[in-house]
Order: sequence, then structure tokens, then C-alpha cells
Amino acid sequence: MSNDICPTSKRREIVIVSDQKDQDLLPGLPDHLAQVCLSLVNPSLLFSVCRSWRRLIYSPSFPPFLSLYALFSSSSHSNQTHLNFHAFDPISTNWRVLPTPSSGSSLRLLLRHPSFVSRNLPVQSIAVAGYLIIVAATTDNLFPALPLPLVFDPILCEWCHAPPLSAPRRWCAAGSLRGLVYVASGIGSVFSYDVARSVERWDPRTGADGPGWERVSDLKDGRFCRDAIEAVGWRGKLCMVNVKGESIKDGVVYDANSDTWEDMPEGMIGGWRGPVAAMDEYEMFVVDEMKGALKKYDAVRDSWADVIESESLRGAEQITAGGGRVCVVCSGSGGKGIVVVDVTAVPAKLWPVESPEGLEAVTVHILPRMTAS
Repeated sequence: MSNDICPTSKRREIVIVSDQKDQDLLPGLPDHLAQVCLSLVNPSLLFSVCRSWRRLIYSPSFPPFLSLYALFSSSSHSNQTHLNFHAFDPISTNWRVLPTPSSGSSLRLLLRHPSFVSRNLPVQSIAVAGYLIIVAATTDNLFPALPLPLVFDPILCEWCHAPPLSAPRRWCAAGSLRGLVYVASGIGSVFSYDVARSVERWDPRTGADGPGWERVSDLKDGRFCRDAIEAVGWRGKLCMVNVKGESIKDGVVYDANSDTWEDMPEGMIGGWRGPVAAMDEYEMFVVDEMKGALKKYDAVRDSWADVIESESLRGAEQITAGGGRVCVVCSGSGGKGIVVVDVTAVPAKLWPVESPEGLEAVTVHILPRMTAS
């Protein structure tokens, strides 16, 4: 697999075999043909061979490998929480801070509030069609923080705004399916039954000047504005439950082909005991946050099969999947950390990714690396 989330959090020692600045990429071949050949090789193998290959894998013309994007929180001495996105380069094993949106020096989104001592307030973000999108969050007066969703383009390395939703919201369901962003339910500045039942979708590839958000079939009631939840795209359908954790849940499935909602299969909702994500919208994974068990959904048997169980996965709060890896944000004794599971290996392999010093992970996503400097 050419797109690895590197199995080590230690900085890679670079071994340079050749250091000729004008060295051909492959002796005897024009560079454009050599690049085609080298693009088939795992970038982690190219990185340590020579500087010309190392420069190649970071050039705009080389296919971007997958990287880990994470929202981190840090608390200052004034107890004010600051939120910033970082990108993890799995080849050099370095973290890089994303540029800040033009609206401010940092994301002015609320994570903690005195009224919610035992939990953090959600910042809802998704990765879709190669973009990182923040769709919902909360201000210090407990109002929706984003009148316009924020979109980060890793290729251009810059932020922009998405078109406005019908109403800004928080505590919604957010996810992606077939390259489209879906936002369902939620609460605006005040509760609205219409907003609580609404479902909207947008194609980020059309940009801010495109057709905007399209409303699809409503939910049958407003039960899905109780919590900030993942809407998981899987095999042409969007799956979601109304609450997190071990609580008794209601589950629904949206069929994008027929624009209809149906009840979630009994076995699927029965095993939905933690954060859920889908790999390429085909294989669905859940981490049982109490047991620390990663499981994969079997649609034929309507059941969840064990992949790996580990203490490192206990307290799982959010997961993402891509490139054969499942990445998990977990709460441990040392704070919130990131754990990566290689689900292509038999048996599955697991390792931690070290966070930047003084920061705790909030959410993680998998996207192509940033190509602009």
C-alpha cells in the first residue's frame, strides 16, 4: 500500500545514498518517464534513498500520499482553550500546523463550558472529496459558531467558506456520501422543529459559487438533535444513530438512490457501541469504547466481527478510516492520544502516533498531504 500512516511516531533518520543535485531520477530514462515508474513505489521507501527522490515525492507533480489531519486543543494558564488543525506527514513523521482561516488568528470555537463540566462541546468536521470541512461548533453563549461552514483545500493549502446552510446549527449529524457533504438535524440559535428534521447536502467540488445546499427528504422527527453524531456513508447509504455511547439508540439509514429513510438493521444498531467510520464507503468499523475492541460490520450476517482488542482503544471518542488504516482518538491516563490500526495486516497491527507537545487530539481525518508550502 503506497499510502501509509507510518507505524512509528519517532522522527525518521534520513539516510542519503546520493547527493548529486542534478542527478537523473532513474539513469537512462527521461525524468517524466522515471516519475511514472517511481509513482508506483511506496513513498516511504523513496524518502531515504536520495535527495532527488525525496524532492520528487514532495513536488506538486507527484501523487500526494495520504496524511493524518487532526484538530488539537491546548489550554493556556488562563484556562482558555485554543483549537488548531495540524497535518501529520507519515513519511517524515513531522506535524505541520495548518494555516488559520482568514476570520481570525485561531479557530474561535468553544470546546469547554462551565455548564458542561463532564464533557466537551463538539466541533464537527468531516473529510470529503479531498477537502476538510468544519460544519458546526458552538460559541461561548451556546449559539452556532459558524454562519458559513469552513473548507480547507490541502492542494492549495488555504481555507474558504462554503455556501450557507438554511440555518446555522450545532448538535447535528454530519457525514459524507459519494463525495457530497450531508448535514442532518441540529439546533440553531433557538430550537426549530423544521431544522431538527431537515437534511441538506452539498457538493464541495462546485465551490462557494456553485448551486449551494440541496434539501433532501426530512427525518420523520427531531430525535437526532440530542447529540453531535457521525453520519457514516456506506455502500450508497448514510447510516446514523441519535446518541453516542452505550445508551439505547434510534438508528436510521438514508438511501441516496431513492431519497428515502428506513430503520437501521437490528444487528447494526446493536453493535454501534462507540464511534463508527467507513473505509472507502465499503467496509464499516466501530470501536467499542468500553471494551477497546475494533470491529467490522458483516452485512450478510448483520453482525460485527472482531478485528483487534486493546487497552489502547478504550475510551475511543472518534475514528476515521482510509488507506487501509483506522485512526482512533482515545482518552487515556496521559490525555487524549491517537492510535492507528492497520486493518490490512493479519493479524491487525496497532501503534500510537505521538501528538505535538502540550496538545490533545479532538478529531482526526485522513486526506492527501498538503502540497503547497
